[in-house]
Amino acid sequence: MKGSSESNSRGLNNTSGVSEFCTDGSKSLSHIDYVRSLLGSHKEDNLVGLDDDSIVRALECEDVSLRQWLDNPDRSVDAFECFHVFRQIVEIVNAAHSQGIVVHNVRPSCFVMSSFNHVSFIESASCSDSGSDEDATTKSREIGSSRKDEFLSERRSKQLEEVEKQPFPMKQILAMEMSWYTSPEEDNGSPSNCASDVYRLGVLLFELFCPVSSREEKSRTMSSLRHRVLPPQILLNWPKEASFCLWLLHPEPSYRPSMSELLQSEFINEPRENLEEREAAMELRDRIEEQELLLEFLFLIQQRKQEAADKLRDTISLLSSDIDQVVKRQLVLQQRGSDVRSFLASRKRIRQRAETAAAEEENDENTIDEESKLDDTIEHTLLESSRLMRNLKKLESVYFATRYKQIKAAAAAEKPLARYYLALSSNGRSSEKSSMSSPAQLPKDPINDSRQGGWIDPFLEGLCKYLSFSKLRVKANLKQGDLLNSSNLVCAIGFDRDGEFFATAGVNKKIKIFECESIIKDGRDIHYPVVELASRSKLSGICWNSYIKSQVASSNFEGVVQVWDVARSQLVTEMKEHEKRVWSIDYSSADPTLLASGSDDGSVKLWSINQGVSIGTIKTKANICCVQFPSESGRSLTFGSADHKVYYYDLRNPKLPLCTMIGHNKTVSYVRFIDSSTLVSSSTDNTLKLWDLSMSISGVNETPLHSFMGHTNVKNFVGLSVSDGYIATGSETNEVFVYHKAFPMPVLSYKFKTIDPVSDLEVDDASQFISSVCWRGQSSTLVAANSTGNIKILEMV
Repeated sequence: MKGSSESNSRGLNNTSGVSEFCTDGSKSLSHIDYVRSLLGSHKEDNLVGLDDDSIVRALECEDVSLRQWLDNPDRSVDAFECFHVFRQIVEIVNAAHSQGIVVHNVRPSCFVMSSFNHVSFIESASCSDSGSDEDATTKSREIGSSRKDEFLSERRSKQLEEVEKQPFPMKQILAMEMSWYTSPEEDNGSPSNCASDVYRLGVLLFELFCPVSSREEKSRTMSSLRHRVLPPQILLNWPKEASFCLWLLHPEPSYRPSMSELLQSEFINEPRENLEEREAAMELRDRIEEQELLLEFLFLIQQRKQEAADKLRDTISLLSSDIDQVVKRQLVLQQRGSDVRSFLASRKRIRQRAETAAAEEENDENTIDEESKLDDTIEHTLLESSRLMRNLKKLESVYFATRYKQIKAAAAAEKPLARYYLALSSNGRSSEKSSMSSPAQLPKDPINDSRQGGWIDPFLEGLCKYLSFSKLRVKANLKQGDLLNSSNLVCAIGFDRDGEFFATAGVNKKIKIFECESIIKDGRDIHYPVVELASRSKLSGICWNSYIKSQVASSNFEGVVQVWDVARSQLVTEMKEHEKRVWSIDYSSADPTLLASGSDDGSVKLWSINQGVSIGTIKTKANICCVQFPSESGRSLTFGSADHKVYYYDLRNPKLPLCTMIGHNKTVSYVRFIDSSTLVSSSTDNTLKLWDLSMSISGVNETPLHSFMGHTNVKNFVGLSVSDGYIATGSETNEVFVYHKAFPMPVLSYKFKTIDPVSDLEVDDASQFISSVCWRGQSSTLVAANSTGNIKILEMV
């Protein structure tokens, strides 16, 4: 009874299945008293004193419903296991009968089993009798907390879900189980008594030793059991159990054994394998399996850590090699520097006497200047150091990516050389030459040595440019006279070929030409354009001719491409072949008479300025948002599309793209060439991507060199411009971001202050965004505009 009494402590929340009917009619115990009796105490404090956590922890054990266990299609009959389960249930029923209580819910759905086959009577609500369920539930709620109720409810639902996935759906089985475990006298209308519990024990014993694989077979077998007809398998395999089962299932209650007779029967007391030893063996086996699991886990961790250690050793070896290369270079440069200093010193000695007097006079002044320069140098060094540490992880990832790419390329280049030496060896040459076939004994190649250090210059150049500037400084604010106009969104900015003038175009249907230096130098309250050109539609793009200084082209929302003469403030020509809005235009630097445009009609058109008509068309299936010629050639073109791709075409064969770049998740809004083989694309997926045209495979490139992230761009066109490796873009946070092509994180950023035009006070307006940016040639100066028409000239310092 020890195991049963302990296990019954888990069933405190629902005891409605224990009847208050007494055989002699003189004794009636409540359900709570029954539970207390199994716990060995009749004091109310003992039960109430059990806190919620202890009960919930008990219920959280890896228990399984006895019904689930019996109906498992993979269950095989283990005589000792089945008898152990049956014996525990017999002891639970006997404990109730000894107090005159009939446990009329002796059914598998009212018991749970632990991992070591300990049986507990907890009885779920789904198998409770309707007569006493309401009262028992009320009493349970008086004792238990809402937390227990919620936990039990959740646990029952999970059990039901698990069982319904099996061949024996819970709801149907529970309904049939009620009839299977109803004694003949109960069918005839007699009340349940102790003999009825004995009958139910017989049904349970039958289910323990007679597993079935399907619900239909289960239904037939249990129906036959009502007439005491047992299947041949139990009669042949388990004759003693079958005989004892028939005794318990006798139709006459008086012929069934009492609990005392049942416990004294030969079947129950027959010597069997020591169950405690069996449980100990099971527990030992489980502990061995746990140790094996732990061992496997430790071996796996060891393997991974060993792999990490090997990789770390390789990484340290690579770093040591690179450090040696850089130190050698530094020594060479220092030697060259000392030679130069020696030469300068010899010249200085000649002039020394003549300059001694002047040097003494300026000594104090120079000392002050040197101290000032030293302070500036220290400050700059500390700033560079802090930026270096702040971005160390990202810089590290770029360094290793650069190195592994270089190592891979070097390995690919060495393969033909190794094959050459192998061929020499196989042709019967001398042993001296054949010894060179070993890669370890290849002759030292000075060209290869220089190639190993080939990563240093580009990486160092990128690192120096990344750390060259500390901030974006406002050189000038362009204040226009129509700030109160609500349609001041600037869609495009462009500098002329000399960087002297820049033009703006936007939804106000005007092209405004400003002189850059006059705006920087003049501290006027309002700046007026030197030229203003009016269009009949909202403007989307603008581009200066790189050869004809006064010529500028524009595109508008009506799908019209226009060419203007700024010097004469006149419209030169108008081209109207596009069917929808034109988003972007670009002049070819190599052929200044060639112009390209991209439109919402899914076409890219090539225009001859001299002829005023299109000379070629590239048709696509999606909207074209941007076009760009490379600076050195008029025979190729790239454009970005709403299908998330970037296309690169050779205009001599416009039927198929030379390369398709795939990697963005949303519309590609801008493309710009950094050099003849590298371009950067901008998308409304919050990224810029850097592409190497030489890396395409079968005309497709799915691997960008970098993905630049830091700015925000999910719905608007925010501008894109490149200059000397620096990439400027806008952000929907009303900020300008500057990247460098070597690294994926921002170099600098500047946030536009939102000034109320009436009160001239700074306000917070989340709707504003940067709408256009443009570098001033290859300088460190750029012009940026936002959605309200606020234009600033910024400089990297």
